[in-house]
Amino acid sequence: MALSEKEQRLLEQLEAALAAEDPKFASTLRGSSHRTLHRRRAALAGLGFLAGVAALVAGMQVAWWLSVLGFIVMFVFTIVALSAWRHVDTGGRHEGIRPDKAFTDRPQRPDDRF
Repeated sequence: MALSEKEQRLLEQLEAALAAEDPKFASTLRGSSHRTLHRRRAALAGLGFLAGVAALVAGMQVAWWLSVLGFIVMFVFTIVALSAWRHVDTGGRHEGIRPDKAFTDRPQRPDDRF
């Protein structure tokens, strides 16, 4: 059920009063934006990448398997960071190839031989 104009104005006044009285609480109720979430995720992935570098270097001195594990950690966190940063740049919108358009569905030109 939609609110009437009077109810909407009253709700906006209540929100403004709450924000003026306790801005921290009002910010908590609004929640964080998706962009902030993805920035935080990208920053944490950067820290994970640095941990992978540390494991890679330490593995050279200790055991070969620690270096391999460090490389895998670096690789995974690089993918996570790039994915999160792409969401920050696009504002959460997905861009690129649409799922309904496959690579093989593109039209062929007459001069294409292969």
